[in-house]
Amino acid sequence: MDPQSAEIIVDQREKNSLVAHELIHLGARIKFERLPVADYLIGNIAVERKTTSDFISSMINKRLLRQLEEIQQYDKRLLIIEGKFDREFNKNAIRGMVLSTMLDFSVPVVFTNDYDETAEVLFAIAKRVARGKQEFGLKVKKKTYSLAEQQQLLVEGLPSIGPNLAKALLKEFKTITALVNASLEDLQKVEKIGKKKAEIIKRILEEEYFPRDF
Repeated sequence: MDPQSAEIIVDQREKNSLVAHELIHLGARIKFERLPVADYLIGNIAVERKTTSDFISSMINKRLLRQLEEIQQYDKRLLIIEGKFDREFNKNAIRGMVLSTMLDFSVPVVFTNDYDETAEVLFAIAKRVARGKQEFGLKVKKKTYSLAEQQQLLVEGLPSIGPNLAKALLKEFKTITALVNASLEDLQKVEKIGKKKAEIIKRILEEEYFPRDF
């Protein structure tokens, strides 16, 4: 087990999931417990994981709204959406729910391709917590946010973008529209945004991954 990472508490219902198996393979420090809220707990960060099919079904039966309310008890939280969406489902409904998750419930959203990538994200968070850098975005106890804070939360929802990079991107491009229209070369002008990360950001903003791929 990696002594340089924080312990990841995994809900017992996730015990047989491929994510848990991959975390073990990565050498993560994990412990199985019955969690009343969320699927994973890393320090004071609660993480809810949903496959795309589960996201849609929980959105339809309103279970997702209840879970987003319950997870508010944690100062820091995250929703991971894993996989690609079915093209037949209303992409505007999905986009609206994702935006509501980030802006109305103050829960950042990270998209992953598969269970391997989900495990890697969780392991990266555990290492970050172990280093003592537990700030994972804006404080979430506030009931209202300024426009600038809402913009920051929206940008933090992009893969591998934390609060510092979100602020740097907004400082460089001023508006969300300018960020969306930025070229790969422009994105790489921001410190710590290399070619690979710029390509991921560009793909997401141009909807080549979400929601155009379902």
